[in-house]
Amino acid sequence: MSRSLPPDELSRHLRPPATEQRLRFGLGAEGIERLEAALVGEAFATHRHDTYAIGVTLAGVQTFRYRGERRHCLPGEWHLLHPDESHDGAAGTEEGFGYRILYVDPFLVQEALGGGPLPFVADPVVRPSGMHPALLACLRRMDEPLDEFARLEVVLMIAAALRRHSGAAALSRPGGPPAVAALARVRELIAADPAVRRTVAEFERVSGLDRWTLARQFRAAFGTSPTRFRTMRQLDLVRRALRRGTPLREAALEAGFADQSHMTRMFKRAYGLTPGQWLAALRA
Repeated sequence: MSRSLPPDELSRHLRPPATEQRLRFGLGAEGIERLEAALVGEAFATHRHDTYAIGVTLAGVQTFRYRGERRHCLPGEWHLLHPDESHDGAAGTEEGFGYRILYVDPFLVQEALGGGPLPFVADPVVRPSGMHPALLACLRRMDEPLDEFARLEVVLMIAAALRRHSGAAALSRPGGPPAVAALARVRELIAADPAVRRTVAEFERVSGLDRWTLARQFRAAFGTSPTRFRTMRQLDLVRRALRRGTPLREAALEAGFADQSHMTRMFKRAYGLTPGQWLAALRA
């Protein structure tokens, strides 16, 4: 015989687990963003971004699914995520977790390595001894500005870490080295005004490459497709507009999205939070 639960006990069974997100941005530099997060419960839905994400867990246990496996990142451990790789994020215990993270433009890594395919780190969790101590200092002092020389030093340390943890085999991919200078002209054209939808013919004209070579080599050089790169730059415009207090619909249209719902879908896909959740976490 089934037993009926009292109302209080039933509500406890039906109540979703408590979640809390607090985000705070530090001072960045061109191509580098620094973020601090404190999270309890289910933190981020599955999402992906077009930057390298290099973070360190400072408190609690961070857990995330990456390339089909559930990973755990303990205090002091780092995680190195490749651009455009899907992942989620949650607390491994009821106490939640906190971390700080660097989001780094793959083009900077390209420049630091002198071209060639981007390093790919298959096992994303790295022990503290596997990272340069100065990177931890860079995150601990995230409210201090990064001048141009410090920016270069940070990128060089990140590039060296990515290459070291990727292994030599991961650096050799078929198709030869990408035409980075030509591809950079496409990238700059998109970034100059991401609200404008460019044609493939424009990309061919500015780069001197055919569309098939462009499609193959852009991802090899920068870790994502031209379409995805444009979407992320549109979302950069949206985030800046929201922080100025621009209404969601207006921010979406100004950034070149078809409508607010389209922007919201892309936003959650990129950051794991809706625009409203992101703003609430930012203000907490």
